[in-house]
Amino acid sequence: MVAIFNFVSMEHFIVSARKYRPQTFKDVVGQQAITNTLLNAIHNNHLAQALLFTGPRGVGKTSCARILAKTINQDGDEHPDEDFAFNIFELDAASNNSVDDIRSLIDQVRIPPQVGKYKVYIIDEVHMLSQAAFNAFLKTLEEPPKHAIFILATTEKHKIIPTILSRCQIFDFKRITVTDAKNHLIRVAEQEGINAEEDALQIIAQKADGAMRDALSIFDRVVSFSGKNLTRQAVTENLNVLDYETYFKTTDLILQNNIPQLLLEFNEILAQGFDGHHFIAGLASHFRDLLVCKNPATINLLEVGEQTKAKYLEQSQKSIHEFLIKGIELANDCDLKYKTSRNQRLLVELCLMQLASILLDGEKKNDKPYIIPPSYFKEKGIKAIKIAPEAKEKALEKIEASEPKAQEQQEDKKEKDVTVAETIQNEEQIINEDISEDTAVIDAPVAIEKKPLQINRERKTSGLSLSSIRKKKEHEEKKVDNVVDPKNLPTEAFEESEMQAAWIEYGKMQDKKGERIIGSMFAMNIPELKEDKIHLELPNQSMKIDLENALPGLFQFLYRKLNNYSVELVITVNEEASKKYAFTPQDKYEKLREKNPLIDKLRADFDLDL
Repeated sequence: MVAIFNFVSMEHFIVSARKYRPQTFKDVVGQQAITNTLLNAIHNNHLAQALLFTGPRGVGKTSCARILAKTINQDGDEHPDEDFAFNIFELDAASNNSVDDIRSLIDQVRIPPQVGKYKVYIIDEVHMLSQAAFNAFLKTLEEPPKHAIFILATTEKHKIIPTILSRCQIFDFKRITVTDAKNHLIRVAEQEGINAEEDALQIIAQKADGAMRDALSIFDRVVSFSGKNLTRQAVTENLNVLDYETYFKTTDLILQNNIPQLLLEFNEILAQGFDGHHFIAGLASHFRDLLVCKNPATINLLEVGEQTKAKYLEQSQKSIHEFLIKGIELANDCDLKYKTSRNQRLLVELCLMQLASILLDGEKKNDKPYIIPPSYFKEKGIKAIKIAPEAKEKALEKIEASEPKAQEQQEDKKEKDVTVAETIQNEEQIINEDISEDTAVIDAPVAIEKKPLQINRERKTSGLSLSSIRKKKEHEEKKVDNVVDPKNLPTEAFEESEMQAAWIEYGKMQDKKGERIIGSMFAMNIPELKEDKIHLELPNQSMKIDLENALPGLFQFLYRKLNNYSVELVITVNEEASKKYAFTPQDKYEKLREKNPLIDKLRADFDLDL
């Protein structure tokens, strides 16, 4: 049996990184500042003989070196395809880094070019040269022949010795932006006849991380996978990257506080082979992009396609500023702790639960506090009546006039049973009605008489109703009258020990409140009772000022504790008293020895130490 095989001739495939390698300075992507400088230097005959091209990989260093070598040899009469191959010498310093290789190069430099004006020596990865090779190259690099130009290229400028750097004109190539890389990929796709979605090329540009060569290599790989129709889904599937949709869906679940579904979504992401570290870092970046969309001035910082940008704008409207800030903080903290965590999955799940709980915590804060909630009126069968703003004051007066008198009498009775100080500290909680669109307003006093409001005094409330303002003013007047005019208040006698105990107790109270300085001052300085007045001696003026600032609260406490509202405090400052706090054990010993010299003998006999 004879098998017949049909062989199909295959054209030689050239990768896009070589096929679309720049041939002129105009073709170089993202390095306009450097290409313009080199063109002006050539035009003005101001080109240095030693150049150093440095920057990340794949940004066009070697390509610019070849274009420069070709451009400086052109005089307009040569063929357009002339590449001056005999005038360009490329040396890979990674494999030719010895002194002998440099000496061979120096010998070639002496020979003038046969065609063109210049011989250009491109030394790639020059940082790989040995120390001896660098030293052998110094003299030639500093004083080369007129026909020789050296172009050194490297990704690690810090490894080149300073004596080489000082002899070169340095050009720093920057990373290619995502936008520039995407636009170049669009042109390549058009020339190749490939229908590519803009978002798909955007993802390729981001994955390349500033290297145009990497972007073209990824482009070839994805085209081999998906054919002539390049979609965003095909790119994400082939590159194994998390799609924008994943983060949009995750953020929606977080905003809905749907923790169970959020954990299931994360489990599905892990099942697809994605790393939790990569996911949480991407989520932090997603929150950052949403935050960027909140302000029109920063929206240009969002490096995505137009369709994706519209989705970001839509979701940013659902997210509040505080949530995004807190979300970035939590996700970034999880990112930092990921590598050191023993249970990395639990760490990410905990972060997701915390993110979903941010808005829940915010809801616990009563954004619209109602003194009387609308639900109360619905339960009582009272319908809400909307009133005009000018009728608000009349409605308040009607509600105020309908309050039961028995309630006021009961409040007055309670006020008589407590002291003035307790009245000041335990002011009665005032109920007021916050008039708004969501709050019912009763226009008829009869409704209140039939169904009196059940006032919950345990709940602390505040408001700006007429009744609350009036009663607050009354309390202030009572407080001023009773504190300032203590003629009718008790003035029972007290002992010095009782006064000192009350003094120390107040200092401890201040210490518990966090007023450590005041608390320590009360503990260190105990007053004395002389002629029915409290006398206190302080070591310096600053302590007196601090104490005087604390006097209002101190007097209220002493009035109540000693049941005497005629207490007076006399404060004196004795600068000499401060010296006692500076004595060291040695000072005390010297003082004792002055009074009794025999203390030295006692110390020596018993071998005592301080």
